[in-house]
Amino acid sequence: MTTIERHLDIAAAPEVVFDLIADLHDYGWLPPSGDYDGTSEVSPPPVGVGTTYVEHSRAGVRRGVVIALARPDVIAFRQPMTLRPRAAGTIDATVSMSVAATAAGARVTRTVELGIPRRLAAVRSIIVGRYASESERMLAALKAHAER
Repeated sequence: MTTIERHLDIAAAPEVVFDLIADLHDYGWLPPSGDYDGTSEVSPPPVGVGTTYVEHSRAGVRRGVVIALARPDVIAFRQPMTLRPRAAGTIDATVSMSVAATAAGARVTRTVELGIPRRLAAVRSIIVGRYASESERMLAALKAHAER
């Protein structure tokens, strides 16, 4: 298992930041990228433990489920990605987003735990790098939107 952890301070109330992260029905603040083309097929509201969703990318499809939710502190998702082509396997991923109050607003911690199939050992560093970059991109977009 590989763990990627990123932190970012945001000048907004923790509840505001948490609600943006948890609103899977409206991720309009997160523009598409090569590793994220949007969130779709979200279970009916409200979002809670057991809510499901789908995320597409050039590399594959993530079929996610909310596995923990405690507003305004933490939300976690299990989102294994079936790679393209399917024969490449599945990257097991668990993403948790925690939000803690600070004097200036909120500190968001995004932790990604990856289970990368052995058959992908030759490209492991590329996979980890892309997940790390996507975490940084997501946090930057969240900050920009929340601080508007």
